[in-house]
Amino acid sequence: MSFPLLTATAALPAIGAVATAAVPAARRTTAKWLALIFSLATLVLAGIALARFEPGGDRYQLTESHAWIKDFGVRYELGVDGIGVALMALTALLIPFVILAGWHDADPLETKSSRWRPTQGFFALILMVEAMVILSFEATDVFLFYVLFEAMLIPMYFLIGGFGDRAHTGSDENAAAQRSYAAVKFLLYNLVGGLIMLAAVIGLYVVAGTFSLSEIAEARANGSLSMATGTERWLFLGFFFAFAVKAPLWPLHTWLPNAMGEATSPVAVLITAVVDKVGTFAMLRFCLQLFPEASKWATPVIIVLALISIVYGALLAVGQRDIKRLIAYASISHFGFIILGIFAMTSQGQSGATLYMVNHGISTAALMLVAGFLITRRGSRLIADYGGVQKVAPILAGTFLIGGLATLSLPGLAPFVSEFLVLVGAFSAYPAAGIVATTGIVLAALYVLVLYQRTMTGPVKAEVQGMADLKVRELVVVLPLIALLLFLGVYPKPLTEIVNPAVQHTMSDVQKKDPQPEVEAAK
Repeated sequence: MSFPLLTATAALPAIGAVATAAVPAARRTTAKWLALIFSLATLVLAGIALARFEPGGDRYQLTESHAWIKDFGVRYELGVDGIGVALMALTALLIPFVILAGWHDADPLETKSSRWRPTQGFFALILMVEAMVILSFEATDVFLFYVLFEAMLIPMYFLIGGFGDRAHTGSDENAAAQRSYAAVKFLLYNLVGGLIMLAAVIGLYVVAGTFSLSEIAEARANGSLSMATGTERWLFLGFFFAFAVKAPLWPLHTWLPNAMGEATSPVAVLITAVVDKVGTFAMLRFCLQLFPEASKWATPVIIVLALISIVYGALLAVGQRDIKRLIAYASISHFGFIILGIFAMTSQGQSGATLYMVNHGISTAALMLVAGFLITRRGSRLIADYGGVQKVAPILAGTFLIGGLATLSLPGLAPFVSEFLVLVGAFSAYPAAGIVATTGIVLAALYVLVLYQRTMTGPVKAEVQGMADLKVRELVVVLPLIALLLFLGVYPKPLTEIVNPAVQHTMSDVQKKDPQPEVEAAK
């Protein structure tokens, strides 16, 4: 029996979470280093999985399959395609930076009893989220995926509600109330989506008699499985609703600005760069693969919702006074681009959407973490409380600018490639949608550059006069992310070679081909 690499990659951070939580209360630094070591070891295993993946090989590789709940046909089945392995690697890459960036975020402000260990709990919860997200990218059993999809809400709830941002303008009581509100809203929105998905999961089992993606695909291929049109559409809607909440897609997005605003900056990265990617990934793996006809039926409405997300999110970002909420609304706009690329159902659009998931994760992590360092120094999230930072902290301002330019998809940085492919794919299938989506680019330039101008340029405000520049630990967090943005911006080939075969499989699932350009015959 070969080494269960996928299981090991997900199990290692789970073991690390238990070990970190078990560290004695007085040894906070030990807990931090232990969490970091486990996250780095997970990154090594994810790198090995990425290296062993063969882009031209089988659709699902490194597969594992074991009986789990035999009476209901539930199996512990794992396997990764190009999209899954890329997102698994992204998750493993970002978590060490999240841990380093949040090194002091859970340190107690006052003496606590020996039974209260906030620091250990903070890092243990981060590792537990990593384990569940990685396993969700690997799961090829629908029921197993559903369990992970719901279970990851629990550690995220405690990270948002129990370890909120300390840069709050109100009283401690008001800050705690806001954190509690954001955490409950996050949980309720996602639980409602999950419960609707559970009904669809049960319905799928009734129709197909199995939860296994491979068995369902085989049954479709040999003609032994056929769904009535109405049944397929209802099941699709049940799955899609849950994924749209997680994504987040307008009008199911309202939990995100609250959650990102009240969470610490590293946890905000965990939300939008890691956890939310499960929603868009699942649209590709489950919605399009399990319900191809229903996916095509729903495409016009979904494209309209994606366009609203793009424009609405960007417009609200322009008007924000809070740095973190601005980044949150920008992410809603970016997720609109991802969903547009998925449901344009062209190879360029879906390749662009997959690249967008990876590149958005890196660029948002870079921008949000630098913003977190800035907010920690000043103690405020309000844009109006800053000015002239580039004169007193030039490295901080420079890295903030690069993160912002990546967010607006400047050519030469990684998100440009993915956004360009999404727009090409949308234009070729739905020209009007492509035209509307381009307004998101213009608005992105507006909110990013205005944010930089108001915080970093102009006269130096008295409150930022003595602001320190980035320290060694903070540079270790930011510089690798910037280097990766530059590398993938000029040379995206290693990533496209991995994801393109998986995109072709998805295109085959929905029986779609790229539109051919109309060329007038020469006279």
